[in-house]
Amino acid sequence: MPMSHVDEQTLLQDLLTDPDRFFEQVVLYYEQRLFTFALRLSGSYEEAQEITQDAFVRAYQALTTYSTEQVRNLALRSWLYQIVLNVARNRLRKRQRLPFCISLEEAGSDSAEEPASAPVEEGPEARAEARERLLLLERALLTLPLIYREVVILRHIEGLSYPELARLLNQPVGTVKARVHRGLAQLRQVLVDHHAREVLYD
Repeated sequence: MPMSHVDEQTLLQDLLTDPDRFFEQVVLYYEQRLFTFALRLSGSYEEAQEITQDAFVRAYQALTTYSTEQVRNLALRSWLYQIVLNVARNRLRKRQRLPFCISLEEAGSDSAEEPASAPVEEGPEARAEARERLLLLERALLTLPLIYREVVILRHIEGLSYPELARLLNQPVGTVKARVHRGLAQLRQVLVDHHAREVLYD
């Protein structure tokens, strides 16, 4: 569960008094959420683990250099997402783990074996269908170019607002909205094409 605004501010205040002790609390609060974000960006458990670990190391190192005022004014959640995103971009582009655009079948070969979360529905059939839909969506996300994948995940899965996204990406809100819109359009097309292929081969 995401922390409330008050909880985040309290944690930031605690970081000012004892960075070593309370950074562990930052990790506990955000590790799973940031790992899931990295997993959806990379499609690989191993890559996501390394991205998340690297991001926390960078976050801790940065905090040790920040002034009291800088720490107090941090938008902690967005700041951590930004660090994860920067690490993921560097790793994925350097290693070329994913091509610019891949097929849904190729995405499935390196994506997570288990979905990060699944909607709760009654009955085994409903749960199986929900699981399959989520796996399909996450694999479809991996076929998008990274520039669109990241904004769709941050906006529509992680729930960041457009102003938060604009600050995180250092882009005007209008540019961010356009990028999200285009990413969603590409995602829908991937899903439509996949459905058409299934119908064709039935």
